[in-house]
Amino acid sequence: MRHDLLRPLFAAAAALLLTAAPAFAGPTLDAVRRNGHVRCGVSVGIAHMSLADSSGRWQGFDAEMCRAVATAVFGDAEKVRFVPTTAQTRFTALQSGEVDMLSRTTALSLSRDSTLGLTQTVAHFYTGQGVLVHRRTGVTGVAQMDGATICGTQGSINERNLEDWGRTRNVRFRLISFDTPQAVLAAFSSNRCDGITNDMINLSANRLASPDPSALVLLPDLIQKEMHGILVRNGDAEWAALTRWAVFAMIQAEEFGLTRANVEEQRRTATDPQVRRFLGLTDNVGVGFGVSATFAYDIIRQVGNYGEMFDRTAGPGGLGMERGYNRLWTQGGLLISWLWQ
Repeated sequence: MRHDLLRPLFAAAAALLLTAAPAFAGPTLDAVRRNGHVRCGVSVGIAHMSLADSSGRWQGFDAEMCRAVATAVFGDAEKVRFVPTTAQTRFTALQSGEVDMLSRTTALSLSRDSTLGLTQTVAHFYTGQGVLVHRRTGVTGVAQMDGATICGTQGSINERNLEDWGRTRNVRFRLISFDTPQAVLAAFSSNRCDGITNDMINLSANRLASPDPSALVLLPDLIQKEMHGILVRNGDAEWAALTRWAVFAMIQAEEFGLTRANVEEQRRTATDPQVRRFLGLTDNVGVGFGVSATFAYDIIRQVGNYGEMFDRTAGPGGLGMERGYNRLWTQGGLLISWLWQ
């Protein structure tokens, strides 16, 4: 048989595969659709990360990540139910099925990946652990705090990190733990401890929430690197992948220069084949998850790209943090999306 006669058949079969209905959506996505919303585990309240405002609407970086996933599933950023969790209850809430995902200043680590029955899907915030002190102490580095009392959050790995750091430098600390960031800040404000240790996100929020932020100093020492990201339950690769690609959509949109303000016009006028594929105009990438081919476009239209979302939450419009490692890879940072094809 002539091979040239078969080529049209092969081409038609390939096209059919590209446009076929998804084979597997995954049990979590099926359950999310039945519930009509994504149940997202967040913190009990960290300003500009996940905190309900006066109208009860959750605001902040982690809340926006939850909305991005909800948009991918439903095309609607508001189809998410926020479930406050503490550092002690967050993993149990996910393991038990109380929530579908966690997005709440949680460091990704080997022990959590190997022992909790959870999947760490993607890092979306690069930060590190530090120490916050009163300016009046005159302390300029953690090494000067030998014998100091440090407050931290129960259920975190911050205490062990600080002890490890001190042991290698012959610096000793007395550690006191509390169940919520608010309790930690209250103890610090009442002088029960000389400093607070946590990731730089929480410490920036603590400083901002104090009556006089200028009276507090975030020391320059980085006790430990931390990558925060989304966690889901083991055993559902499709759901894990969908949450990962919701984050990648925001990163890739910034690289393409797509924003909430211009994405609709770009969808009408874009000629770049990569941008058109990203916006769901060609190839139907992503339909294997059982979501719309336009899920990335929907996320950017409703939530925004990574940079503009960072700026209004963790950056100058919120916590005031520098982007640092959270810049795009093209700008010297660590943020990079997998290939959109």
